[in-house]
Amino acid sequence: MLVYGDMERAENAGEIAREVEDRLARCRQIPAGLQRHQALIAAFIRASELVQGAADAQFHQVGFDDASGRVDAGNALLLALARSVAASWDSGFAALSYSPEQFSSHLALLSEAGTINSRQAEGYAFYALYPESYIAAARRSGLGPDTLVIGIRSIGAGLGALVAAGLGAQAAMTVRPVGHPFNRQLALGTSLAQHLASHQADFAIVDEGPGLSGSSFNCVADWLVAQGISEQRIHFFPSHAGDLGNAARADHRQRWQAARRHFISFEQLLLHPDEPAHGLERWISDIVGPLKGPLRDISGGAWRQELGADLPADPAMERRKFLVTTKSEKWLGKFAGIGGKGEEKLELARVIGEACFAPRPVGLCHGFLLYPWVEAEQKPGETVPPERLLDYLAFRASLPPTGPGASPKQLFEMAIFNIGQRLGDASNAVQTALGDPQRLHPIPCCTDNRMHSWEWLKTDQTWLKLDATDHQTAHDLVGCQDITWDLAGASVEMNMSETQRNALTEALGKRLGRQIESDFVAAMVLCYLGFQIGLWTMALGRNNQAEGDRIDKLLARYGQHRALRSLGLTYDRS
Repeated sequence: MLVYGDMERAENAGEIAREVEDRLARCRQIPAGLQRHQALIAAFIRASELVQGAADAQFHQVGFDDASGRVDAGNALLLALARSVAASWDSGFAALSYSPEQFSSHLALLSEAGTINSRQAEGYAFYALYPESYIAAARRSGLGPDTLVIGIRSIGAGLGALVAAGLGAQAAMTVRPVGHPFNRQLALGTSLAQHLASHQADFAIVDEGPGLSGSSFNCVADWLVAQGISEQRIHFFPSHAGDLGNAARADHRQRWQAARRHFISFEQLLLHPDEPAHGLERWISDIVGPLKGPLRDISGGAWRQELGADLPADPAMERRKFLVTTKSEKWLGKFAGIGGKGEEKLELARVIGEACFAPRPVGLCHGFLLYPWVEAEQKPGETVPPERLLDYLAFRASLPPTGPGASPKQLFEMAIFNIGQRLGDASNAVQTALGDPQRLHPIPCCTDNRMHSWEWLKTDQTWLKLDATDHQTAHDLVGCQDITWDLAGASVEMNMSETQRNALTEALGKRLGRQIESDFVAAMVLCYLGFQIGLWTMALGRNNQAEGDRIDKLLARYGQHRALRSLGLTYDRS
């Protein structure tokens, strides 16, 4: 299924370097505390994207990874920043062990890289992967400062630096595995290859993951073993303690199960910390007051118990969220992203809250947004009044896009493939119905991308749209779209008739002062159905029977939508 996307951004290295300098300078103006640590982490993540992009630019220019003055400068910059992160963390956020001037020469060299392709670090943005966990894992690994650290780009550029800082080692090297996702290979220049092969101590291979195949981790180990390096000298630093996915080679799976892996979980780092200053409960109580009891984890679909509703969910892909209780109130703590991504989500949440479409956030705790808990008058799924939908769609259309989005051509290709995969011989019918994507001229905005009926709750005053800050920049291919995407989504999720959808389309066009073509909306309905069918089909494959039954009912509703029935397509329950 075509669902996920890897959004690269073409950026100017000099502009990123100046942003990093500005962020580091601003850190010096913030009083000691968690807020300053958050700002330091944001600078570190942005610097990691710069270093990754510059290293990738050299790789694509020469065809392999190798040492150079610019690459060495990037690695040195990240190590220095990682050491500053470690010092801040160790001191309970009291220490800031750098002066901005010490990074000037490194940033100057990196700024000369020109246009680079930077990649968002998914773990920091979506999956509550904390940089500090790699420092802690390194310190508990038993490895010494003579360990040679190899970070796997993209996110591994920064993660490798954190491990090196935790070990007291020299700056990490970085590599970019290439080839088929399930059969990655290294391409190394002579200088870097000789440096790695001649190393006499241990190796630490660092990345997020492993994923379906674990081939990125293992291709580095394969190369080292081919140089005569013993498996016993190879250590892995992953982001989770699980096994390789179902696409892994048998020999790689055997290696992984026998290997020495070093990992600190989210729970170890933030829920049961060694130091009270590092605990999520402590950070939250500093904002909302003393807690009545421990945080209640409502991730992975557990939130449904609070709503008393039997709804579909994909627990493995949900963001972390906690129910927080103080003496007189309840609060929701939801992971929004570490560093700059969390800052962006806080600002967007404030804008949505001030417009009275969602609860107003009360703060950001190193990746977690805090909101007042909403007590609903009804169970999720009731019909939202058309006027409230209209107001919300017009509001979202007024917000500028917060990131890139798929083109109509990409959306059409996704819909044709996904619907064809799920509904059988459907590709030709969907392709004919969609027509030529070039006829559409979208005006991207900050769409919601999550218009499901259960995301709306009625309070004693109004209807509120929950989960409204994440999905336009989620780990998928949709991104920010024309407001017709949300209009199409609302029409599907609210089971609107064609007459109701046309009335909403006309009213929204009048509100925005532009005509919205019904043909555009019809195309987006097919694309929306294609995306949801792909998304939930993938969810079906990784969940148990009980969850699968809920998901299958939802898939049946999408597959039996009149837009597909009109094309002669039928849906069979799995």
